[in-house]
Amino acid sequence: MASTSPPPAPQPTHHAAPRPKEEPRELTIISHSNLYYWWPVWAFGFVMAIITYFEGYVMAIVPYEKDKTGAAVDANLTIQTPVRNANGEIETTGKGEPKMHDPVELKDQIIVYAPQSADKAHVGVPLKESKEGEPPYLRVSPHKGLGVVFVFILLMVVFITNVPLRGMWSVLFIVVGIALVVIFIAVGWIETILGWFYLLDVRISMAGYMTISLFLLIIWLIALLIFDKQRYITVTPGQVTVCDEIGGGVQMYNTAGMTLQKQRSDFFRHYVLGLGSGDLIIRTAGAQAHQVDLPNVLFINAKVRQIEHMLKIQPVTEKQ
Repeated sequence: MASTSPPPAPQPTHHAAPRPKEEPRELTIISHSNLYYWWPVWAFGFVMAIITYFEGYVMAIVPYEKDKTGAAVDANLTIQTPVRNANGEIETTGKGEPKMHDPVELKDQIIVYAPQSADKAHVGVPLKESKEGEPPYLRVSPHKGLGVVFVFILLMVVFITNVPLRGMWSVLFIVVGIALVVIFIAVGWIETILGWFYLLDVRISMAGYMTISLFLLIIWLIALLIFDKQRYITVTPGQVTVCDEIGGGVQMYNTAGMTLQKQRSDFFRHYVLGLGSGDLIIRTAGAQAHQVDLPNVLFINAKVRQIEHMLKIQPVTEKQ
C-alpha cells in the first residue's frame, strides 16, 4: 500500500518593512508682486472674447456725417423677399423665376452706406483688389453690458491692488457697500441708479479683448515665473537664507529664536483675488537680528505650517 506524505509547508513570505517617508529638509518661500492679483482681468478678458466670437455679430465702421457721403440717413425703404417652402428652399414660378412676397415699405429706416473718398481720414468700407467693398469683420457683442462688466473688473482690480483696505477699513468698506444698497432699495433709488448704468455703452471687439488679455497674461507669467522668484527665503534645519531684493545678494541667519508673523488683513486682496495669500514677516534673533517682509505669499497657511515644521527638525552635524 503506497504511503502518502503530507505536502511541504509553504515558506513564509517576508515583506520588507515600509521605509519611513523622508522629511523635506529645504523649503523656499517666494514673495510675489501685486501683478499676481491681476489674473481676473486676463481671465475674464478671454471669457468675453469667447462670448463675443460665438454671438456671431460684426461691427461696421463708417464716417459720421449726417446727410453727406459716408452717412447714416433717414429714408423710406421698400424691400421684397423671396417665398420659401417648409424646407427653406426658394419657390419658383412656372418660368423658373423665384416667387416673391409683396413689396413691404419700411418707413423712417436708417440706411448706412460708406462710399470711398479721396480724404483718407474718412475712407468708408475698404476695397479689395477687385474694387469690391470689404464686408464687416470686427466681431463685437450686441450687448453693451459685456464691455461695462470688463471695465468694472479692470477698475476694481486697479483699486484693490493699489489702495490697502486692511483690518477695519476692509470691514467698513463691505458694511458701507451693503448699507448703501439696502438704503437705495428702501427709498426707491435703485432703479434710477441702474438706469444710469444702463446708459453706459462700452463696446470692445473680440480682438480688443484678446489683445489685452494675451499681453497681460504674458506679462503676468513673466513676473510670476521669473522676476518674483528673485525675492525669496529658503529655510533649512538651523538656517534661513534670505534674498529680500531682486538682484541682491543672499544673507544667512540662524533659526534659533526666529519668529513668524502672518498677516491676512486685506480681505479683497488676500481672500478674493489672492485665493488664500497673505503677507509674511520673519524676525531673526541674536546679534544678527533682522526683519524680513515677504508680501503676497501664496497659500500662506500651508507655508507657515511647513516653516514651523522645518524649524523643529534638528540640523545634521558631521561626526569627527
